[in-house]
Amino acid sequence: MQYAQLGSTGTFVSRLCLGTMTFGGKNTLFGVMGGLDQSEADRLVGMALDAGVNFIDTANIYAAGESEIITGKALGAKRKDVVLATKAFGRMGPGANEVGVSRLALMQQAEASLKRLGTDYIDLYQIHGWDAVTPMEESLRALDDLVRQGKVRYIGVSNWAAWQIMKALGISERRGLEKFATLQAYYSLAGRDLEHEIVPMLEDQKLGLMTWSPLAGGALSGKFSRDARANEGRRTQFDFPPLNVEKVYDLVDVLKVIAGKHGVTVAQVALGWQLHKSYVTTVIMGAKTEAQLQDNLGSVNVALDAEDLAAIDAASAITPQYPNWMIGMQSDRKPGTTRDWAAVARSTF
Repeated sequence: MQYAQLGSTGTFVSRLCLGTMTFGGKNTLFGVMGGLDQSEADRLVGMALDAGVNFIDTANIYAAGESEIITGKALGAKRKDVVLATKAFGRMGPGANEVGVSRLALMQQAEASLKRLGTDYIDLYQIHGWDAVTPMEESLRALDDLVRQGKVRYIGVSNWAAWQIMKALGISERRGLEKFATLQAYYSLAGRDLEHEIVPMLEDQKLGLMTWSPLAGGALSGKFSRDARANEGRRTQFDFPPLNVEKVYDLVDVLKVIAGKHGVTVAQVALGWQLHKSYVTTVIMGAKTEAQLQDNLGSVNVALDAEDLAAIDAASAITPQYPNWMIGMQSDRKPGTTRDWAAVARSTF
């Protein structure tokens, strides 16, 4: 297993993180994700730990809290050996305050998560989404209090825009509050939007990046292609995250060639590509079966060369957005250099 520094903290986590959205919720929407029972989850957690994974991510909303219960029981005495992350934001009951990240909600949900997980502390407590109602400073002060109380070690955020994260970091700096250490965000070869604004911000601010759905909901698992669409799997029941299907088919064709070259699977190439990105701290794996987890774990051993990476990048490339393309065009204009800007304009426009 490979390990990386968690943002600018002194803690190191495995480059592969076990996601637990597949735990619990058998007769609910989460059953589509996996619906695994305790014994099945125990085996997956055991496999992950044996492979050197020391990072596990869950959320209060996964299977309405059942995922946290199963995760806590699966860890048992090995809790101390794991960096355990969970999240709060989604609705956890019918009450007016059982949703969002107000001080009231965060304090209540943190206590509930601690109880379900069977632990005295949460290593990484994350805001799971954007709360347009609660003042940002209220949420940040509540998170800071949880850290000062010893119930939380680090704080993070998920599914926020770059400007929102920067605003929060500014408030924390100005008020002397605990700062976000990480961002958990969707990132895959089928969805590289993160690179427009968020990745530059993460690199500048030295935040750790945890990527979710790296196989785009199974679309990059190798089961889906233009010639043979899988008739099973999560995407047939829950088509998420959104995709440009034709582009994915073209991409999978490229991944198959590279997978054949290295004697690995398409999924391992897709995960391995992310592990070659310096700004990716950890890739969150979600598995239904031991075979899937074993395959995902093998991605740490995939050594893609420059030719492979160039081919993958070309097949999955995103269109530059303004002002990024303008910034890129102007970035070579430094003191002491000469540049034919007329030629640049002609070639660009």
